[in-house]
Amino acid sequence: MKFYSGFALDGEQEYFKDYIDSTDFCICGFSYGAIKALKETLVELKNAKRVDRLQLFSPAFFQTRDDKFKKVQLMGYRKNAYVYLEQFLKSCFLPYQQRDVNISHNSIDELKELLEYGWSKKELEYIKNSGVQIEVYLGGNDNIIDAKGAKEFFLEFATITFIKDANHFLLTN
Repeated sequence: MKFYSGFALDGEQEYFKDYIDSTDFCICGFSYGAIKALKETLVELKNAKRVDRLQLFSPAFFQTRDDKFKKVQLMGYRKNAYVYLEQFLKSCFLPYQQRDVNISHNSIDELKELLEYGWSKKELEYIKNSGVQIEVYLGGNDNIIDAKGAKEFFLEFATITFIKDANHFLLTN
């Protein structure tokens, strides 16, 4: 199993242990890491490598957000990355108490990539038609991504697990 972490995070896969398929042929990603997991899956398939499952936990889905929202995020990061990350993490855990996570390397370029990333139906169709089971996990109380928009977008390609009261980390308390 390969796991790709979210923006500015490291080791948060512990939060998804109840969902992760730990076999050698599974690729997983959380939030920004979901983008990396999708890209890795495409590379593996093009190199004729076996991939059985792609698991996307709260995938970074911002393609329904307007440019103003994205500019405000980038401005906040440029102004003070530390304060931005502190507020970002607090929002990830809302409406519940924030838990400990490991902060890793992060950059404005990574933030820009995740905010501007456009999920491709063509790529998802290719993955699905290659025999890969796609699973998307979303929280109904996610304050980071457009969970309802993501649910509608991924529905034709993936099995959706929508946890009504869960936050961005898919926690319910």
